[in-house]
Amino acid sequence: MAAEISPATGAYPRRDGNRIRPLIDGEPAFRRIVAAVEAARTRVWVTLAFVDREAPLPDGRGTVFDVLDAAAARGVDVRALIWHEPELDSMLPGSSHFPGHEAARAWLRARGSRLRARWDHVRDYCHHQKSWLVDAGGPGEVAFVGGINVERGSMVSPGHRPTRDGDDVHDVYLEIEGPAATDVHHNFVQRWNEASERAAPTGTWPDAATAGDLPFPTAPSAIRGDARVQIVRTVRAGLYTDDTPSPGGAAFPIAAGEFSACEQYLAAIGAARGSIYLEQQFLASPEALMALEAALERGVDVLILMPGDPMEQVRAARRDPRYAPLFEHLGTLGRFPHFTLAGPIGSDDRGGPRHVYVHAKVGLVDDGWATVGSTNIATRSFYGDTELNASFWHAETVRAFRRDLLREQIGVDTAHLDDRAALRLYAEVARANRTRLSRHAPLQGLAVAIDPAEYAL
Repeated sequence: MAAEISPATGAYPRRDGNRIRPLIDGEPAFRRIVAAVEAARTRVWVTLAFVDREAPLPDGRGTVFDVLDAAAARGVDVRALIWHEPELDSMLPGSSHFPGHEAARAWLRARGSRLRARWDHVRDYCHHQKSWLVDAGGPGEVAFVGGINVERGSMVSPGHRPTRDGDDVHDVYLEIEGPAATDVHHNFVQRWNEASERAAPTGTWPDAATAGDLPFPTAPSAIRGDARVQIVRTVRAGLYTDDTPSPGGAAFPIAAGEFSACEQYLAAIGAARGSIYLEQQFLASPEALMALEAALERGVDVLILMPGDPMEQVRAARRDPRYAPLFEHLGTLGRFPHFTLAGPIGSDDRGGPRHVYVHAKVGLVDDGWATVGSTNIATRSFYGDTELNASFWHAETVRAFRRDLLREQIGVDTAHLDDRAALRLYAEVARANRTRLSRHAPLQGLAVAIDPAEYAL
């Protein structure tokens, strides 16, 4: 399976010798990330996309800037690479952001922040990567790759217990120790050194000289486990030009762009023989829908978890004739009895139904391969936004990951089932939950089946 679902191009090879751990939902993920940052000895480097600077982290640890500033105050080299989009308020009203402008610098100045920051802009698109790297290149190195934004609605516990206010977001990170962390290191250096705003008056903190360039890693990190991992990404052409290879990787012409995340997703779907399980914000890739249809025609069981109450941009697209073929194609997949579309519904503090927003970007194939990251299965994410995923071939971890994801969604431990039996049970529970919901009866777990022909109506 490894060869079948590796991208044809990309900067980073498959690397053996890693220890990995999926972290499901924001509370356990950020509990672990904060612990790693608090234990850091030399470096904490983070890429941020959407960030609410006042969002509280788990266990009363303060905000993300509190944690980063505390590490910097201990003498740790703390660097934050932050997406800059001056038009975000009009593009996505209500989105949390920390843009590069004088007000942001004044806020950092007022708190006496010792971290170093660079802002990075990509015209018409998003620098969407979310990664944390602690003690890069040294003892105790650990990387985290995923999709969880630093926002209030993301700091939730598994199971999505009843809440009163704010959003309730389901998402995932992957913790990585070993040689693959070297590629997360390389990606950070490549982006940091060529961040678009590095020469702008408000594009660095505290100043361009202090937030200087970084050297690339020169050797792979030490072996820490037995998992094979590959870092894949999306990088638009023309964003970066430094082709310095990651240790043990081939030189890659980054100036031409990199689309290995797309290539790997399509290859994984194409290689599936038994099961495909996806958690996604939306399926907005015609080529992925075609690949999923081909998998269904081969008899592969396909189950997709998406928001039952999608974001307004998806509802607007549903009303737009230009996107009709995309929604129609999704709807036609419902003709396959082994295809299930579901959305999670929890409960509010009064016992009423409450949609859980699926922000995860997760894929599992045949209980042997999985991917976690920032990449949506969408044309924009495949070719425009800057993305980062960590994919792994490690059957024991993939099966445990599948068990934990499904236990949250259907309230059943499927450890004793193979992947196909587990997805069929999931489908049965999700369809039964749809009936329960219509009768105002308690649900089993969270997942509720959705008619794909009616999605986002």
